[in-house]
Amino acid sequence: MAKTSCGMAVITSDDSGVPRKNEGKHKAMAVCFFLGLGTLVSWNSLFTIGDYYYKLFPKYHPARVLTLVYQPFAFGTTAIMAYNESKINTRLRNLCGFTLFFASIFLVLVLDIATSGKGGIGPYIGLCVLAGCFGLAHGLVHGGMVGDLSLMCPEFIQSYLAGSGASGALISLLRVLTKVAFEKSHNGLRKGAILFFTISTIIQFVCIILYATYFPKLPIVKYYRLKAASEGSKTVSADLAAAGIQTMTDDQRGYDTKQQERLSNKQLFLQNLDYAVDLFLIYAITLSIFPGFLYENTGSHHLGTWYPIVLVAMYNVVDLISRYIPLVKWLKLESRKAIVIIVLSRFLLIPAFYFTAKYGDQGWMIFLTFLLGLTNGYLAVCVLTMAPRGYKGPEQNALGNLLVLCILSGLFTGIVLDWLWLIGKGAF
Repeated sequence: MAKTSCGMAVITSDDSGVPRKNEGKHKAMAVCFFLGLGTLVSWNSLFTIGDYYYKLFPKYHPARVLTLVYQPFAFGTTAIMAYNESKINTRLRNLCGFTLFFASIFLVLVLDIATSGKGGIGPYIGLCVLAGCFGLAHGLVHGGMVGDLSLMCPEFIQSYLAGSGASGALISLLRVLTKVAFEKSHNGLRKGAILFFTISTIIQFVCIILYATYFPKLPIVKYYRLKAASEGSKTVSADLAAAGIQTMTDDQRGYDTKQQERLSNKQLFLQNLDYAVDLFLIYAITLSIFPGFLYENTGSHHLGTWYPIVLVAMYNVVDLISRYIPLVKWLKLESRKAIVIIVLSRFLLIPAFYFTAKYGDQGWMIFLTFLLGLTNGYLAVCVLTMAPRGYKGPEQNALGNLLVLCILSGLFTGIVLDWLWLIGKGAF
């Protein structure tokens, strides 16, 4: 019998029937990566083909409007879920979210086929409705997954965040390939868009299968969920049941309820206020620039129609790479003060983008986009892997939900601020 770092006794022999702490870790990390991919791949598909939608709806600012529609649903759903997280069946929440992602991206494909890729206000309204569905699904999945993974090892959070970054990189790579393949063919943009929607639909379906049948049965996942249950978490019961493990009631365990009391959401938020502000500012600054500014405010350059595609691809690839940097221990930033300083220094990116778009060439714009992606992914992983340390399972789950709420607050704020770039351009 061995003891974990939290003092919990665990039997580690193969024939004990008790899951071992590190058994299946790499498999679980791979699944977390794919689930992260599924969390954002549908949305990334929608805005990475912005050039297609700008062709269909040139007067409606699709990159900005669709994002503005998406975020309130994501934020509102996450806020409700964060407030009630201790009472919610996390398994059902995440499965509903992935299923809604699957249905929504499939309907985007159906909408395009049904309208034969034509523009107009009707198809645009339908697209906006589906963007709202994406937001609702995001609100269910993002907080649910981060909260659930926060009570496990930090590598799971890192893998999940890397997967969400990979969704942007994957879609950007596909966008480059489809533009090369279809640029000179009839309806080339539409063919690329249909391919995107088809791939995204398949990925969402696989996510449903992985989360429903494979992930909860991995030994290391069962280990952490049993540990969380022993600390009073009720959100893992359905996942343990799906893995064939029945949990006992509080009376059966003989808990001392005073010892099992958890910190309130307010207490958790105040103890991690700097992390909350960090995440808010990271995403507010990023979304005030990406993707709307890159599509509409960078001017005309030698790359022509390739210019916004290259910029979006640069951001997404660098954002993905930066999410792996914290895996190198000496490169991971753990000082809370240092993180705050770097986050605040990112405000300098706003005037830098403005003056580069006005006076600089495309090389400097690509470099700034590189910095934007590098700092976004790296800082987010550092914060989300460090914040849950030292808390019990129920508190880690609650904190994960609260931090995702801060991320979405920052996203929504950034999207609103992104419209300020249009002031004085006669674009309203």
